Amino acid sequence: MSCSCRVGIRDDFVVLEPPRKNPMSKLLLYASTALVFALSASVASAQTAQPLPPAAAPGPAAKVLPSVPSDAMTVTRWHKQNVYDPSDAKIGAVEDVLVDRDGKIVAFIVAVGGFLGMGEKDVAVPFNAVQFKTKDNNKFYPVMNTTKDALKNAPGHKYDRNAMTWTLENAPTTTGTPAAPAPQPSPR
Repeated sequence: MSCSCRVGIRDDFVVLEPPRKNPMSKLLLYASTALVFALSASVASAQTAQPLPPAAAPGPAAKVLPSVPSDAMTVTRWHKQNVYDPSDAKIGAVEDVLVDRDGKIVAFIVAVGGFLGMGEKDVAVPFNAVQFKTKDNNKFYPVMNTTKDALKNAPGHKYDRNAMTWTLENAPTTTGTPAAPAPQPSPR
């Protein structure tokens, strides 16, 4: 006969004691049970269809183009490119490309004047005021039918980093916090 009992001596007597329960085996049992439940829950959730996030706009699914349209030009063709007048004299450089909500280019910000970024003025010009000519090796470059002086005399703009938009130079910039109310005269 086999017994997993322990033999112990108590008060000068030999005593058979039942086996002690190992506290680590109980912990191991609980941990393995929790792990099985966690794994089964993650497998079950991976197999069920996940609903679309509530922010997803209804409408047709987005399409992927199999190829790029042959007449498409990248923004890098314009951004940071020098702008010339009709006599090929440099009058400025494209500082930014402005796009409307439909994705159409509506304006360029042209930096004019200054030296090494000091004293330059940023001027907004409509997209259709710029033509693209080709030079040597069919390289495109922007040309405007205006002069450097005319651009220098145009209203200047500044980029408001908080609002992420271009504003007139003399317009106040946003700070991200509401303006403090004007002090009220104290009642007497």
